[in-house]
Amino acid sequence: MKRAELEYSLPPELIAQRPAERRDESRLLVFDRTTGDRRHRRFFELPDELSGELVVVNDTRVVPARLRLERPGGGEAEVLLLEPLNGRGEWEGLARPTRRLKPGQRLGPVELLEHLGEGRWRLRLEGEPAGEAPLPPYITEPLGDPGRYQTVYADSQGSAAAPTAGLHFTTELLAKVDVERVTLHVGLDTFRPVTADDLADHPIHSERYAVAPEAWERISGAERVLAVGTTTVRVLESLARGAPLTGRTELFITPGFEFRRTDALLTNFHLPGSTLLALVMAFAGVEETRRLYDLAIAERYRFYSFGDAMLIK
Repeated sequence: MKRAELEYSLPPELIAQRPAERRDESRLLVFDRTTGDRRHRRFFELPDELSGELVVVNDTRVVPARLRLERPGGGEAEVLLLEPLNGRGEWEGLARPTRRLKPGQRLGPVELLEHLGEGRWRLRLEGEPAGEAPLPPYITEPLGDPGRYQTVYADSQGSAAAPTAGLHFTTELLAKVDVERVTLHVGLDTFRPVTADDLADHPIHSERYAVAPEAWERISGAERVLAVGTTTVRVLESLARGAPLTGRTELFITPGFEFRRTDALLTNFHLPGSTLLALVMAFAGVEETRRLYDLAIAERYRFYSFGDAMLIK
């Protein structure tokens, strides 16, 4: 697949700057792959679109990872925690302004240990993360309630970004569907745009995941599985290929991929040039995905993290 196939033009005003007033009031574009039908619904109507699927969600919790700090002698600094490295308080993180930082420096509760390149540092953090939600750069308005960047079922802390397809669920809606959980801690590299002309040359990131044995037993034995979000798909398809129940996945899903444990996909609308869009194209088809995105733009759906959702079944 070529990078150019992942491009599309989005009017800036369709980038959602805030979540819907009520989570499940967001819009839901439904595409039935069997019939070719397309329907415009609200997210709370999701149960009406299901036919016995086991709904698998990613229960990772976003770390309050954006730390606004002060450099020795004055001047602002910012650290974005990406991933814990061991049980001794060490993390990998992004720190800026990197050119003015040095190993051994202390920035409040953060001690810089080693510059890893490209603004990444190995660092030590005193105590637990106590910063802000690391909202994506395309969200420029402040978030009044940080809880809106967490799913209602978030449990295992470890993500640098929210698994946004799950943000639409309420506890009441969850009670109406058959749910199972997996955990994949989302890294910021998930959103790194493809820069290689050919996707085969794009270095895919790895992400940590864990699935309980009893959860995988239910998932592997289910007649049909609905994966909530691209992160859930990465877990399911890794395990379906024999990966251990706990580990890291480097699975890169592009058109031509054979899906073994994902029968339906619930997902938000993704950035152009992203590996997430490539995954959706692998599931729905390249040209069909283009048509669905064109339809969503024409119908003024809201895009990206706080935007609307699409069900492909």
